[in-house]
Amino acid sequence: MIRIKVCGLTEAGNAADVAACGADYAGFIFYSESKRYVGDTPDPALFNSIPVAVKRVGVFVDADRKTVVEKALRYGLSHAQLHGGEDPETCDAIQAAGICVIKAFGVDEHFDFRIPEAYAGSCDFFLFDTQTPQHGGSGMQFSWNLLQKYALDIPFFLSGGIGPYDVERIISIQHPQLHAVDVNSRFEKFPGVKDVVLVQRFIQELNSQS
Repeated sequence: MIRIKVCGLTEAGNAADVAACGADYAGFIFYSESKRYVGDTPDPALFNSIPVAVKRVGVFVDADRKTVVEKALRYGLSHAQLHGGEDPETCDAIQAAGICVIKAFGVDEHFDFRIPEAYAGSCDFFLFDTQTPQHGGSGMQFSWNLLQKYALDIPFFLSGGIGPYDVERIISIQHPQLHAVDVNSRFEKFPGVKDVVLVQRFIQELNSQS
């Protein structure tokens, strides 16, 4: 079964409603340049609104490892999604603190799928997103045919412009390491607040076919 991560949550009630739809991962962005930034000192209620069964993912861009670990411990994050130029040593240090690491890579037609090899021993998952200057959240898709070039055994998240009507295309990928899809901007009423009806319908359709 393909799992679902809903990213860019900023309001406790909305996050709880998304979790109730059956999301497997809930994403919270700790990057101040994002429209979906949770803030310097987010209310713990935002994270506590998520049931224990739903994994909490903190999204960081070039934050130092101490900051990532501190935020993870403070807000109960099980996963750290690293969206910048973090090196394998940084990933190692975060893993050593008991936090699962998702290393994100921006993909376009020039992306070299040998790059993740250097991170193979330092990450639990990879995430392939559309290459943009904004580090995600662009609403744009890269060519999913490029995923055929990925040959490592580490499971990955698919991200970048996934919309409510992409279920059949997702199912057709049939890559053995496709672990989850990561949805965000195309499921929003406005940045940081999801359309729960769209999220619920998407999750139901994907679960019924995968």
